[in-house]
Amino acid sequence: MNEMQQKEVNDALRVIDEILPMLGEAERKFSSARNWGFFDILGGGFITDLIKHSKLDGAARLMNQINYKLGELQRELKDVQFGTDYSMNTMTFATFADFVFDGAIADIYMQSKIMSSLSQVRDLQNRLMNLRSYLINLMRR
Repeated sequence: MNEMQQKEVNDALRVIDEILPMLGEAERKFSSARNWGFFDILGGGFITDLIKHSKLDGAARLMNQINYKLGELQRELKDVQFGTDYSMNTMTFATFADFVFDGAIADIYMQSKIMSSLSQVRDLQNRLMNLRSYLINLMRR
C-alpha cells in the first residue's frame, strides 16, 4: 500500500471512529423512543407523545450529522458505496396524526417507523464495524 492509499485509509478510519459513537447515541434515542412508544400504545397520552417525539427529534438530529459524515467517508473511499441517507423526517403526517388522532392505529404506525429506524441504525453500525475491520486488516498487509 502506497503512502497516499495509507493516508486515505487512515482518514476513513478516523471518520468511522467519529460515526460509531454517534450511531450508539442514535440507537439509545431510538430505543428510548421505542419504549415510550410501547407505553403510548398501552394508553399513554399527550405527555407520552411529547417525550417520544423529543427522543425522535434528538435521533433525527444525530442521523443528519451521521448522514454528513457518511458523505465524508464516501469521499475518502470513493470505491466503497454506502447508502448515505439515514436521516429521519420527523415532521410528517405520521407525527401529526400521532398527536392529533392519538389512537392505537397512529401509535402502532409510529412504532413501526421507530422500529424500522432502529433496525437501520443497527445495520449501519454492523456495516461500519465490518468496514473498519477490513481497513485495519488492509493496513497490516
